[in-house]
This record gives sequence, structure tokens and C-alpha cells, in this order.
Amino acid sequence: MVNALKQRPASFPEADIADSTGCTLNAAARETERASTLDKAGSFADALDAGEIRPGHVDALTRAAKGLDDAQTAELYDQQDRLVDVAASSSIRDFEQHVRATALALQTEADAEARLARQTRATRLRSWVDKVDGMWNLSGRFDPITGKHLHDAIEAATRSLFVETTPATAPTDRLERQQHLHALALARLVLDDPTAPSIDRRSRNAAPIAVVDATTAIPTDGASAGPSVDWGLPIEVPTSVLRDVFGATTPDVVIVANGVVLHAPGNLHLGRTTRLANRDQRRALRGLYSTCAVPGCATHYDRCKLHHVIWWRHGGHTDLDNLLPVCQHHHTQIHDHGWNITLEPNRELTITLPDGTTLRSGPPKHSAA
Repeated sequence: MVNALKQRPASFPEADIADSTGCTLNAAARETERASTLDKAGSFADALDAGEIRPGHVDALTRAAKGLDDAQTAELYDQQDRLVDVAASSSIRDFEQHVRATALALQTEADAEARLARQTRATRLRSWVDKVDGMWNLSGRFDPITGKHLHDAIEAATRSLFVETTPATAPTDRLERQQHLHALALARLVLDDPTAPSIDRRSRNAAPIAVVDATTAIPTDGASAGPSVDWGLPIEVPTSVLRDVFGATTPDVVIVANGVVLHAPGNLHLGRTTRLANRDQRRALRGLYSTCAVPGCATHYDRCKLHHVIWWRHGGHTDLDNLLPVCQHHHTQIHDHGWNITLEPNRELTITLPDGTTLRSGPPKHSAA
């Protein structure tokens, strides 16, 4: 029927098909749409003729293309060779879910690019002097990529300048102290005082981490969703500009599921050979944690220590399943104030305080930070 339709153009082909075959107009319209799709997607036409796919697979592609603009539709059909391979090994229902997700990703990417363009145009910086206390104020709004680079530079400068000592001017409150150190680091970066100690900028260029969460998600329709990828960014950017964010550095890939590291490069089990965790172990745990593991603590992972759950002095090993990121404050609570830590196989955490109070948390859920 499709071949006959290609050979006989008409101003209202649906009516001609309905008249000649006795089918409904809706069925004839489906045939017309199918023929149009096959004209654009030659790989699907060949696979259909060869019996490798069914007409329903073509209809699924047709439905997925609806709602896309011309450029997005062209991008969808550019993927036809890959899509026909998926169709040939999938049921119509499974293929429809796959091709629909592909089309949605194209729409999401276009929306993200338009949003980034608006954010770039909206970038602003202003300053003023507070008439009450005489403090000079700085306030800025930046597009996500610029903001990410500024954030990384300030964090790197803060670690470089204050990893060993904290200035006497720093407040005792942890949040205010962090803000104070960030402000001093920003001033050093901008003013670049040649008489001050140099800033080690190497931590800015550390390899980024792409966390692949393989935990199976079950949507309401009962179909399994694919793994999600977290690029370790505290921002939302289109995938087309990830190179602008990461530069020439290729992200390290860490695969996690249900609070467990399934894959991470390097040596993750050092046993009793050394007390200090290595870079591979820190990178792997960063795939699970963006902050201190203690519930409610927002201290950034990069400022945490890797604590031996079974203490080193008690025979604990420097292995991934015995390490937990904790900030300096909570590390002190554990070692000097009687906090007891228990870590389950899926990294469910139980903290028992000296007064008997128990804090519990489920498997960690990594969030970009």
C-alpha cells in the first residue's frame, strides 16, 4: 500500500486510500504519515522491506517526530541508522519509549541552549557602599559557565591559601567563616598582590568526574529507565557546551548504584599498606558524596577528610568500603567526643551519640556540587 501511495500523488491521498481499500480515514492518514516518514528515513524503508522491523516501528518514529521543529526533526532522522538497529531488536512498545526519549532529549537540548543564551545576555555585576556600616558590596549574576569557572577559581584559591592556617579575622561560625575565606580568596585573585603567598591553581585543573547512576528507575508506566549521568556540575548547561566547561580535560567516569561504587578507575583497596587514602579512592567516593556524609552537614566534599569507619589504629583497612568523607568538625566529634559510626553495605549510615541519640541516613544520593 505504501508503494502504491508513492506512485500516485493526490491532493487528498487519505481519501483515495480510504476509497480504494475500504479503510477509515484515520487508517488512511496513518498510511500517509508512514509513507512520509519512510521517504525521509531510508534506513527504515529498507529495514521494513527486508522484514527486519514492523510498520508499528515506523509509526513510533512518526509520532516521536511530531512536536519537533524542522531542525530537531532533521537531527532525529540523522540518527536513523542507530534507531533502526534499536527497532530491529526491540518490541514496538520498547522502541516507542526509546525514540520518544531521543526526541525529548533533542527538545531539551534546544531549550537548554536558548536558556543559556538568555543567561549570557543577563550577566551583570554591580557594586555599592552601604551607607550604614560603610562596607563595600559586590553583587553579580553570571551565566552558568562563567559562574562555574568563577566558583572553581575561588574554591581553589581558598584551599590553597587556607588549607593549613585560618586567618585571625575569620568568624567562629562555620558558614560565616567559609564566606569570609571565600571573600579573601576572591580579593587575592582579583588584586593579585605580588607580595602575598602564591596561589596553587593546579586544583582548578583536576580531572572532572562524570557520575553514571545505574540505579534502575521504574516510571509509572512500568518501563525501566536508562542510567542518568551527573557531570558533577552545580549548574544546568546544554551538553553541546560541556567542552567549554571542561576544556580539553576528559572526565573520569564513576559508575554507582544504590549507594555503591560499581566502577571507578584506579586502586580502591590499599589494605594495611598505607593509612592515607589515594586519589583514586577520593575520586570514587566523590561519585557518591558531594558533601560531608553526616546528615545535614553542607561542608563541601573537597574540604572533607576520608575517615576510617573501623579506625586504622584498631586494624581498619584503607579500602573503599571502610572510608567515609567527613568534615573536620565531625571528624573531631568521632575521634574525640564518642560518636560511633556504622556503615552498612549500601552505605546506609548510623551515628550513635554519647547520650544514646541515633542519627540514620539511607544510601547517599550524589548531587552536583
